[in-house]
Amino acid sequence: MTSTIRAMAFDFGTKRIGIAFGQSLTQTSEPIPEITARDGIPDWQEIEKLLNEWQPDVLVTGLPLNMDGTSNAMCQRARKFARRLHGRFGLPSHVWDERLSSEAAKEEQPAHNYKQSAVDSLAACYILTSWFYNDMPNDPA
Repeated sequence: MTSTIRAMAFDFGTKRIGIAFGQSLTQTSEPIPEITARDGIPDWQEIEKLLNEWQPDVLVTGLPLNMDGTSNAMCQRARKFARRLHGRFGLPSHVWDERLSSEAAKEEQPAHNYKQSAVDSLAACYILTSWFYNDMPNDPA
């Protein structure tokens, strides 16, 4: 029997980074308020504070692949962010296909009445839940 894994997911963006926390036992997640970024660079102290508060075992960053599965410039930036998370905090850091996570999050909001922050963190929930349901694949950043 495997132990429960606590995970934190990030919906990486150049202006905002959505965040979610969940655990593998129920394979569910909950949104955490987004953090701001400046050209993709977050306030690392803010992330450290969140990690200390939530105590995740693993980190998952959404990988914004093109619809045909190919990589793009944002994928490179998301992978770099995931590697920096690992380098700074020493936790296992993975990337996971996030195609359509933002669109799914927007569908949960009232028509054109959504707050972008809610969408970003809700997208992070989709990323994490998908990662859990797919047997927590081992795709290191």
